Amino acid sequence: MTRQPTNTSNIFKYALLILVCFVILGPVLMTVLGGIRTNGEFLARPFDLPRQGIQWINFQQILTNSTFWLALKNSLLITGGVTILNVVLASMLAFVFSRVDFFGRGFIFNVLSLGLLFPIVVAILPIFIQVRSLGLINNLWGVILPLVAFGLPGSVVILRGFFISVPSELEDASYIDGCTRLDFFRYILVPLARPAIAAVATLQIIVGWNDYFLSLLILNNSDNWPLTLGIMQFQGQYGTDWALVMAYVTILMVPAVAFYLFAERYIVTGLTGGELKG
Repeated sequence: MTRQPTNTSNIFKYALLILVCFVILGPVLMTVLGGIRTNGEFLARPFDLPRQGIQWINFQQILTNSTFWLALKNSLLITGGVTILNVVLASMLAFVFSRVDFFGRGFIFNVLSLGLLFPIVVAILPIFIQVRSLGLINNLWGVILPLVAFGLPGSVVILRGFFISVPSELEDASYIDGCTRLDFFRYILVPLARPAIAAVATLQIIVGWNDYFLSLLILNNSDNWPLTLGIMQFQGQYGTDWALVMAYVTILMVPAVAFYLFAERYIVTGLTGGELKG
């Protein structure tokens, strides 16, 4: 006879889940509440509701500022460049490592996979020296290229698993029908791996949109700052307008959260193998 969980254990589980949700959503809630209040209210009671009415003027000041739209353009360029380059290069590399037989293939793939163990912060000094030697300081490409390089190992691992799952009989049949190896990759393999490609693209969009540290290091001119660095415009010599900062961060979060909610199923499908492994 199966033992049913007691009410005490259920209460403990729900209490733990509520605590975890509060820890995760607490900063988000504080940010949203801070953005709709005055600076004094936020500093006095960070988690309190607005008592002087919702301060929509905080958002109005940000959205009517030309600096915001310039930063938005830079963020879109970085995000688009990182996503497109990563997907294209990762697809080609995954195809080579999964369908092309050559000497040392496994060893080279394992070396590439080691990139998963090292975050970009670990290699920030060599990255800065390399970017400076290429003359890309204060250039958006100086941010895009390192993000693509450090995102490739994870993307290749995901796509390679999908490409390997495609039956070899399908590849042989395409060659019999007159397809070249490139045709097989373009017209058969890539369409079949759309869930994995969507997952990779979604993850890279999030990485490019949220990048802060590398942009802070490479981009010195405020005209090249993405949205993540635009927060610094509200910091003065003697103080910070935290209400505007919270409103700015709220605006910054909305596209990322909305996109993640829209693309969540693609991430889950892509990372779990999709229909090819079902």
